[in-house]
Amino acid sequence: MEIYDFIVKNNKGEDVSLEKYKGKVILIVNTATGCGFTPQYKGLEELYQKYKDQGFVILDFPCNQFAHQAPGTDEEINEFCTLNYHTTFDRFAKIEVNGDKEDPLYTFLKDQKSGLFGKNIKWNFTKFLINRKGLVVKRYAPTTVASAMEEDIVALL
Repeated sequence: MEIYDFIVKNNKGEDVSLEKYKGKVILIVNTATGCGFTPQYKGLEELYQKYKDQGFVILDFPCNQFAHQAPGTDEEINEFCTLNYHTTFDRFAKIEVNGDKEDPLYTFLKDQKSGLFGKNIKWNFTKFLINRKGLVVKRYAPTTVASAMEEDIVALL
C-alpha cells in the first residue's frame, strides 16, 4: 500500500483519489479552527503560495478529536479558513486521526512515521511531509511552524 492508493472525501463529500497528487511534494496536516495553533494557517498558506508552482501541495484534514476545537460543519470550517486566513490549498472532510474510527490514511501515515511519543497524533496541526515518490519522509510536531519546514520542502522540490 502507498499514499496514492487512498481515497478521501473532500469538504463537499466527494471522493478524491490521492493519485491526483502523484509526483507532488505533499504536506498533510490535521487542523482545527479553534486551536491555539490555528494561526499557523497563515504561514501554511504563504508556504503554499510560494511553492505551489513548483509542485508543492498542502492537504488539510480538519479534526475535532482534540478538545473539540473543530466543531463546525465542513462548509463552516472551509468558510472560516477562507475568510480569516485566505487559504486556497485543498481542504477535506473532517476526520478522526486516532482511535477506532481513525481514517485509514492516518493509520498509514502513523505507521510510516511515529512521533516523539509514539504513533498516535498528539494534537492538532501535526504534519507529514511526503516526497514526489509518495514516501513519508518527515513528521512534524504541532508546534512546528511553516517557516521551520521550508528548508525540508525546498530540498524535495
